[in-house]
Amino acid sequence: MNKKYIPVSEPNLKGKELEYITDVVKSTWISSTGKYINEFEKMFAEYTGVNYAISVSNGTVALHLALLALNIGPGDEVIVPNLTYIATANSVTYVGATPVFADSEKDTWNIDPKSIERLITKKTRAIIPVHLYGNPCNMNAILKIAKTNNLFVIEDAAEALGSEYFGQKTGSFGDISTFSFYGNKTITTGEGGMVVTKDSEMANKLRILKGQGMNPNKRYWFDIIGYNYRMTNMQAALGCAQMERVDELVKAKRNIAQLYDKYLMDIPNIIIPTEKFHTINTYWMYSIILNNYSREKREKFREELEKLGIETRPFFYLITEMPPYSRYKNSECKVAKLLADKGLNLPSSTLLKKEKIEYICGKVKKCLEEL
Repeated sequence: MNKKYIPVSEPNLKGKELEYITDVVKSTWISSTGKYINEFEKMFAEYTGVNYAISVSNGTVALHLALLALNIGPGDEVIVPNLTYIATANSVTYVGATPVFADSEKDTWNIDPKSIERLITKKTRAIIPVHLYGNPCNMNAILKIAKTNNLFVIEDAAEALGSEYFGQKTGSFGDISTFSFYGNKTITTGEGGMVVTKDSEMANKLRILKGQGMNPNKRYWFDIIGYNYRMTNMQAALGCAQMERVDELVKAKRNIAQLYDKYLMDIPNIIIPTEKFHTINTYWMYSIILNNYSREKREKFREELEKLGIETRPFFYLITEMPPYSRYKNSECKVAKLLADKGLNLPSSTLLKKEKIEYICGKVKKCLEEL
């Protein structure tokens, strides 16, 4: 890669990652059994403020397991944001349930509680709020709706490790919550994920489901159909090294966001991300909205930055714009549509230095002026 190229994200592996991976290799415990599995789960549970953390092979299967554990299936509806990564909707489809797509809030870009309320039917069983790009959802409103309507909350915190809502870590609000450790996440295990819960029975069920359904007290006896969704000891070793530095990594994300805010806030037609007084946004991606620009102009803007060695990413497409879910289109998601067309992610790696951010912001301003 060109040394001057600035990617949207790259992993920060400057801790004990190599030391712990080497230890795993030397021990020969390289599969889904080993000391780092338990240690990683323990560290993660303590950090997020839950009782149980169950490691899995990626964030998508974490969502799948959460739905399975809550016995959600055919005939059920699950409300999800239309503006999010497709894994949220796919997991609902995996269990045979129907995803119902909600609109976004204008300021946080997260699922809109008012939209959720309008979409509830007799078939609704759960809500999956997603803390988009690290910004916490309006959990008080969502939990109130869930309680009133006897619904489960599956908190998708894949992008929001370390974020807080009224002093409480994201991932600790849902009946079950999920995380992703893909290579671009705040902490990474390459691929990997975590399901967390405060309920012991739910934790036991999740562990059985992720291990092919094997009875924990009777080896090679399977009471139910399960899945091979286990994390390896090698991945968990990476996770332990990353968790030792999680506060440092979160702080770096927030420092990067403060610099971007400083240099971008006065540029016309740019809307910078919000952080409400009761939240801590970890800015997994530093994202902006190009106000008064079409999707086509946004793509032209991205092309110009790419020529200058600055990688960007568009916001996710609305899920209902894509072929597998086009039959679910409705008029509910007008705000989400505007955000999807105008939003983009700037380089957000914790390895970014101040000079690079200054360079990026200077080019952002120049390219917008020339559009």
